[in-house]
Amino acid sequence: MTDAGIPVTPPNDAESAHQGGFDLGGPPEAGKHYRVLARKYRPSSFDDLIGQDAVVRTVSNAFETGRIPQAWILTGVRGVGKTTTARILARALNYELPDGSVKGPTIHMPVPGVHCQAIMESRHMDVLEMDAASHTGVDDVRQINDSVRYAPASARYKVYIIDEVHMLSTAAFNAFLKTLEEPPEHAKFVFATTEIRKVPVTVLSRCQRFDMRRVDADVLMGHLANIAAKENVEVEPEALGILARAAEGSVRDSLSLFDQAIAHAAGPVRADAVRQMLGLADRTRVIDLFEQLARGDIASAFREFREQYDTGADPIVVLSDLAEFVNFVTRVKIVPATADNVAFGETERVRARDFASKLSMRVLSRMWQMLLKGITEVQAATRPAAAAEMVLVRIAYVADLPTPDEAIRMIEHNGGASPVAAASAAPVRTAPAPAMSSMPASTPRASAAPRTSAEPSARPQMMAPSAAAQSAPALKIASFPELVALAGEKRDLLTKAALEADVRLVRIEDGRLELALERSAARTLINDLSRKLEQWTGRRWTVIVSNEAGQPTLRSQNELQKSQRERAAEADPRVQEVLARFPGAKVVEVRKLAPEPPESDASGDDPAERPDSDDF
Repeated sequence: MTDAGIPVTPPNDAESAHQGGFDLGGPPEAGKHYRVLARKYRPSSFDDLIGQDAVVRTVSNAFETGRIPQAWILTGVRGVGKTTTARILARALNYELPDGSVKGPTIHMPVPGVHCQAIMESRHMDVLEMDAASHTGVDDVRQINDSVRYAPASARYKVYIIDEVHMLSTAAFNAFLKTLEEPPEHAKFVFATTEIRKVPVTVLSRCQRFDMRRVDADVLMGHLANIAAKENVEVEPEALGILARAAEGSVRDSLSLFDQAIAHAAGPVRADAVRQMLGLADRTRVIDLFEQLARGDIASAFREFREQYDTGADPIVVLSDLAEFVNFVTRVKIVPATADNVAFGETERVRARDFASKLSMRVLSRMWQMLLKGITEVQAATRPAAAAEMVLVRIAYVADLPTPDEAIRMIEHNGGASPVAAASAAPVRTAPAPAMSSMPASTPRASAAPRTSAEPSARPQMMAPSAAAQSAPALKIASFPELVALAGEKRDLLTKAALEADVRLVRIEDGRLELALERSAARTLINDLSRKLEQWTGRRWTVIVSNEAGQPTLRSQNELQKSQRERAAEADPRVQEVLARFPGAKVVEVRKLAPEPPESDASGDDPAERPDSDDF
């Protein structure tokens, strides 16, 4: 069989691989052929591979102990180093120094050996590469079966590297089985594929499988920074982070994008230039848009989106970046250490921590679902910008929607009427479901001063305000839960979350509020709260910080009551019996069911004599 690799001319110092003493790197000189970064900085030894520690450790141990298999199969996404690893394996199998000091396969290759340069350039006569995408037939495999019997011409082993092996036909795979299972001692096979599921199990069982993982963004950033130093290119760390995230774990993609960014910038590589090259929106503006949506300020969100659109941002890209940030905030909320990843900018990490502490998982999951569906709608719309604006409207008003259990309680409370109809017809408006963390169970969620204002535009049914509503006096707030409920009605999610988690009530009177602040409270909370109370109630409020300890925060009260209910449930004999029968079971939630009305009792028993109706 002839060498299936691409012929390469003898290398010079500027075109050879950079590792193992082949090339010292540096910018290209005038008049010389330019070599792209993905080829110029291709690894030539196991020490140069990045992000594949598990593969390197396994292969190293196999070589050290002499447990070298007859076949390997490397799988992973594009650009993670499958073909490069196959060539490094071929080099390690045939490593030999001119003085003959190396007697067998080794992973320690400090200097180029006799066969190294030809193997890494895919022109060694005993290391044969075949692209299965263009050689799919049984005849190509028969050529391998015929040539495998002959000993290598100069190297220690004959190594057959077959790229994209999943493209072989069924007949070709079947023709390979016998040779693959019992090859000659001088033959080794290395397969590479991006579609491991398409490879027959009979082939997989004859190979050692290695899954090449995506390279983490912070590792890619360090790799790109090293290459930038060798190329004498000035680049901002934020620009490296953008390139690393855009590569999605592919080393080759990151180098190709970096090559493009250097040409695009024609000088120092700035973050703004990289965003413009990739068609990305400014990350800070995306975060501002996220904050406006979380606050329910749809007017500001519209204005911000239009400004981004007018500067050339694609509506689909804006929504995609918004969804990516929602995902990042969610990950930070679940695993706070995620915010320490240097692949993200400092502003992005700081603000993500702030949002993660204030926004509930329910709000984040709703935003994700609506963005995911909205991106599909925008892609199919004839006017993408208008469709994207409607997606933003849905997200901004989603805080008013109750959860299913809250909707059921509202229906039961209003005698079977729908929540929308009951809310529009009742003289006292029920506060919407909080979009942040839940309030304590003992806190009345629907307690608010009588208001006759019409249903806001977020509701499906709209009513014109009556004359009584237009002449209504200024709103009075007599309790702290009413203040929190009012913030929920106004869809000010950040203020509502701050009231629940960052302040301790000292005392409240109509027009005066004394609070003690937690360490997590924002510096501008008191001024913002005073200004918003004046807007919401129509009167001036005095908001002061007290030195008294005050009551526990609403979130602390809620967590304490939840813990007490769980302990009470665990002490119940019925629950203890269930826990004893199912080892490992535990109480995760306690709900209070509404008692049945007395008239529905047909047995004549006294309802007071019935056991408590707690459902554990």
